[in-house]
Amino acid sequence: MSSSSIPLDVAAAEEHLMRFLSVEGVTGHEANIAAAVSDALKNAGVPASAIRFDDANKRIPLPTETGNLIVDLPGTRPGPHLLFSTHLDTVPLCAGAKPRREGDRIVSDGTTALGGDARTGVALLVVVAETLIKHKLPHPPITLLFTVREESGLHGARELNPADLGGPVMCINVDGQRASELIVGAVGQENWEVDIKGRASHAGVAPEKGISATMVGAVALAEARSAGWFGKVVKPDGRGTSNVGIFGGKEGKVAAGDATNVVTEYAYIRGEARSPEAAFATKIAEGYKEAFAKAKAAVVDHEGESAEVKFSHVASYPPFKLDEESPIVKRAAKALGMLGIEPTYLFSNGGLDANWLDKHGIPTITIGAGQAEIHTIKEYVNLAEYEKGCRLGLLMATLENQR
Repeated sequence: MSSSSIPLDVAAAEEHLMRFLSVEGVTGHEANIAAAVSDALKNAGVPASAIRFDDANKRIPLPTETGNLIVDLPGTRPGPHLLFSTHLDTVPLCAGAKPRREGDRIVSDGTTALGGDARTGVALLVVVAETLIKHKLPHPPITLLFTVREESGLHGARELNPADLGGPVMCINVDGQRASELIVGAVGQENWEVDIKGRASHAGVAPEKGISATMVGAVALAEARSAGWFGKVVKPDGRGTSNVGIFGGKEGKVAAGDATNVVTEYAYIRGEARSPEAAFATKIAEGYKEAFAKAKAAVVDHEGESAEVKFSHVASYPPFKLDEESPIVKRAAKALGMLGIEPTYLFSNGGLDANWLDKHGIPTITIGAGQAEIHTIKEYVNLAEYEKGCRLGLLMATLENQR
């Protein structure tokens, strides 16, 4: 199929997008948007028997209304089994979004984020299915995957059982801004946290009898920064980033201090480390662990007693990097070329469903479809980019002999 013969109904594609943007579905509460997508697919001619949910929500460690939505489109010609993916959920800032068209953009009313991340992807996948069926376009076997809880930890993709997908050999994930920007890799992330239990005492009468959990944390973070583990991290054996996100009390537990005249007994600190190499993300977290050990030894009471410091870290998602000669990258580049667009290859400093899909053995490229200024009240959808994304998706679905 040539780019000029793509039978895209632009008005219908925009209607789908407006409809999905208006359905609330913040992370963990995806049942309503999943129902809207299912209805749209059935109206497009997808049989109900081809639409199903997995049980990933039973494995996700957070309350989640529904599993991932999976749709089977049997091939009408031979070819590599393709997976198209995107995520159903939005960030909480999108709750109550009221989308409206403003020129060549879709915007919110300015009080919420919009949800173009990734309702542009949701709409694109429905448009691909609808167009293939309506125009009887020849295509290889295709599976559509709409994941849950992407915004709160990539959980739908992480807890996915790859066997539920039927054996796709490559994936097109829709979760980006420009159609020309092909995300071929992303960093991995390690999460770390520390509980510090000091000892309370009167800060005016007997401060020397206390062990300040606050000071242990402060000394540790200063040590981590001095050792080069905070912010942008560049070492001879690797590079990455880190951040301290929470310093205070732990939700549902004791607060980190409640008066200035009491030496702080408890503090909880949580942060992250990212790197293109999983081992180096772990090394950054270990750098923080060493800093907290040094702080524990440095902050003591009048008898030399120190705080109890419990530090732990765990991988959040793995990094990945596709070879530009891999079949999925070549397929995307060929489709962009047919649209007269020069591809740009990007490596993301944020996690994507693609991180886990690649880990599950499905090489995954991420394409864009117009989302912009995401996670802010200034979020909008660029409709020209959305149309390009839809055309790119259709070409990738129908390309022949591209393995």
